[in-house]
Amino acid sequence: MHARSMGAAALLATVLAVTGCAAQPTDAASSGSGDRTSTPSATPAPTQTADAQPEASDTPEAPAEGAYLDYTDGAIEATAGPKVLFFHASWCPQCRQLDEELVAEGAPDGLTVFKVDYDSRTDLRQKYGVTLQTTVVFVDDRGELISSSVLYDHPSIDSLVAAMP
Repeated sequence: MHARSMGAAALLATVLAVTGCAAQPTDAASSGSGDRTSTPSATPAPTQTADAQPEASDTPEAPAEGAYLDYTDGAIEATAGPKVLFFHASWCPQCRQLDEELVAEGAPDGLTVFKVDYDSRTDLRQKYGVTLQTTVVFVDDRGELISSSVLYDHPSIDSLVAAMP
């Protein structure tokens, strides 16, 4: 009987692992459980994901349109042109697929794509109503939501372009 229980448990664990990326995690704050997220004061230093260029001066410049960058606080306001937040989770295969395509091919012409950590930036998830990784949120120069779309079923640059407002 014990072997049968262990087999059922192993099967359940396998099913949960395979479907884990499609699950919608709950916020620790809303469930009352322990907080696994980092605090805003623990925000990592800004880094460029692709198309890195050395700066000519000590004065930081706003990123050019058409870049794929890690999100940092204040980046939306400092960036000209169309911009989108890509809510990415390192454990999500669909997120990794779109991330790899953006790194290899770059962001679409004229569009700045900010990669937002889905797990640690619950503040942004709540602000924009994001409940699933691979969500893209198009914002204006003040960071106000213009539109959003979930690219889970078709995580590609073509889907990102098709979702543009």
